[in-house]
Amino acid sequence: MKSVPAWPLSEEQRQIVDLCREFAAKEIRPRGREVDEADVVTPVDLFAKAAEVGITDFMIPEEYGGGGFTDVFTQCLVQEELCWGDPGIGNLVCSNGFFADPILVLGSEEQKRTWLTPLTGEGAPMTALATTEPDSGSDAASIVTTARRVDGGYRISGQKAWISNAGAAECYVVFAKTDRTKRSAGVTAFLLRRDAEGLSFGEPMRKMGQRAIVCREMFFDDVFVPESQRLGAEGQGFYGLMGTFDISRVVLGAAALGAARAAYEYALDYARTRTQFGVPIIEHQAVAFRLADMATRIESARLLVHHAARVIDSGQRATGLAAMAKLTASETAMFATWAAVQTLGGWGYSREHPVEQWMRDVKLEEIEEGTSDIMRLVISRNLG
Repeated sequence: MKSVPAWPLSEEQRQIVDLCREFAAKEIRPRGREVDEADVVTPVDLFAKAAEVGITDFMIPEEYGGGGFTDVFTQCLVQEELCWGDPGIGNLVCSNGFFADPILVLGSEEQKRTWLTPLTGEGAPMTALATTEPDSGSDAASIVTTARRVDGGYRISGQKAWISNAGAAECYVVFAKTDRTKRSAGVTAFLLRRDAEGLSFGEPMRKMGQRAIVCREMFFDDVFVPESQRLGAEGQGFYGLMGTFDISRVVLGAAALGAARAAYEYALDYARTRTQFGVPIIEHQAVAFRLADMATRIESARLLVHHAARVIDSGQRATGLAAMAKLTASETAMFATWAAVQTLGGWGYSREHPVEQWMRDVKLEEIEEGTSDIMRLVISRNLG
């Protein structure tokens, strides 16, 4: 089942999709099991290979040296292809986009050139976005990490948790409270480098899936940040974060679609070759109907993801629609990987086949960037 967009593609879009499809098949898929088994080892060589061919910076504007595919629709096409190869690795090689988004929303021209240009070309470093805290997940406005104003800048104190690429990343966007008496209006964003004095990292956190992206805690012991590394004005950080959520949720929906498609294709091939009771199991109605449900839900989710992307690209507000796209795609991926395991039966439960790993991987899509519960809350608040 190829990804078939409902809209025609430009020649440039076809080229980047073909590039990512080939990279996913030749470089990502063959390494998926190895990276999963390694558990807490970031596949930096794969990130470097992706940088060499322009995948890690395709979403960064051309004026800063990137590929210039800044529209959300193209980002969704790319993300689906890469995550078809492996959800964790696919998300890893595009992770610099999550770092770049708040800089593009809040940053000055000087900050954009200083922090985005080095992310382009061969040898691009990894980056990270630091929001989540031990007691602040879905409620991002409740963070307690503090940025205290001092002469020439700020001193950041506090702790972050579940930060993707922490330790491996060289650059960070960190959200902290400049006014503890306020909730969202007190949140400010800052740019930090890994070697900042007083910044340290915890041990790798062992996870259920998507192990290509290693998560760690971050500890801020009175870390000094010059005023030039504040993103936007004080109190604008939450606005910048929420502004990027609509984009990131739709793109993560596309990532979930890639994994769902991989699971469907694998199950379909298996059902056509596995024989029970004298016939291929696809001839048994229970199996055939399950595959039909997988295909239908994947195509439906893709239409919603692409529609949400197009709405954002047109300049319209899409908070509720983005939540719908992520909710539908992530739950479709969970269903599709479960259905693949079920179709393979005992072999689906075995590490001889990748479907059990994909099932563990896609569970994260129902949690990160807002759980399914939060997505339903966002949708309900944007009805009308």
